[in-house]
Amino acid sequence: MKIGIVCYPTFGGSGVVATELGIALSDKGHEVHFITYKQPVRLELLSHHIHFHEVMVPKYPLFQYQPYELALSSKLVNVVKEHQLDLLHVHYAIPHAYAGYMAKKMLEEEGIKIPMVTTLHGTDITLVGNHPFYKPAVTFSINKSDAVTSVSQSLKEDTLRLFDVKNDIDVVPNFIDIEKYNASFTDCQRAMMAREDEYIITHVSNLRPVKRIMDVIEVFDRIQEQVPSKLIMVGEGPEKEAAENLCVAKGIEEKVHFLGNSDEVNKILSFSDLFVLTSEKESFGLAALEAMASGVPVISTNTGGLPEVNEHGVSGFLNDIGDVEGMAAHALEILKSNATLSQYKRQAREVASKFETKNIVPLYEEVYEKALAHVVR
Repeated sequence: MKIGIVCYPTFGGSGVVATELGIALSDKGHEVHFITYKQPVRLELLSHHIHFHEVMVPKYPLFQYQPYELALSSKLVNVVKEHQLDLLHVHYAIPHAYAGYMAKKMLEEEGIKIPMVTTLHGTDITLVGNHPFYKPAVTFSINKSDAVTSVSQSLKEDTLRLFDVKNDIDVVPNFIDIEKYNASFTDCQRAMMAREDEYIITHVSNLRPVKRIMDVIEVFDRIQEQVPSKLIMVGEGPEKEAAENLCVAKGIEEKVHFLGNSDEVNKILSFSDLFVLTSEKESFGLAALEAMASGVPVISTNTGGLPEVNEHGVSGFLNDIGDVEGMAAHALEILKSNATLSQYKRQAREVASKFETKNIVPLYEEVYEKALAHVVR
């Protein structure tokens, strides 16, 4: 099958999942074409099964905001015709599903029918898409898709509650190539972050308000009072400076490392002992799943799709949003002995294996077949 994938090419969860899906599909013999404004961050190499098409947006003084949707729609039409694609898979409703529908209609004018699958990832529904400015366009795009998937049951329920959706929504969870999370490390590498007797607590996110990273600092502050530990904060975002200031105010700035964005998250996770995710909203929790795949137990909130990923008392613990005392207590329960920590590390990886690529990609292939049948009908 020749599949066109449209996604954001950034560090965000939707772009990462779309890229990994494309790579996995190519490994199964499908021909995959990525269509976006720059090469996705996780797309390290191109092959005869993987192609990248850059969407160029000419800058005209007339436009205060350059019309990316128009450029994307036109590019989709050109790629579908030139490479005879069988299907479009758009990730994130805004603006990709809208642009995909426009491309479909343009192609129909030339007698070409191509199905479009839309995957909803979270903020495209719960934050951006629900804004009155965008809601009519998002609703329209979802209903005009030939198949729709969401990354969690929680997100599906949110979508049906917030939008007047006529289409069925299939839940296809995010996935990971668990073999990529077997990264080994040397004592020397770990020693750059912490002493041998210190536990390493890690957080990875875009450091936006919705991630509540001040709670991460509060949880860590309570942990480090009880056991020797260091906190690694991976990512860039608007809350970073405030979090750094909070560390200084608490006198723990020497125990917290802010690393910025990193291409070596797997390596960092490989020598981490605990992962903390304090989000207010989380449609799935890919960062938590990646930690679990690395054998790192997770302390998280119980919001959105996180309970579908992090099994309470097995791969880690779930707490109410803002319950920093409860999160710290659960963290200390895991860290109370090396034997307990080892048990949770093993269990975290076992739970993560349910989301292995080989288990999830066939679900997408089933959705593709359904979408193709929808167009034929």
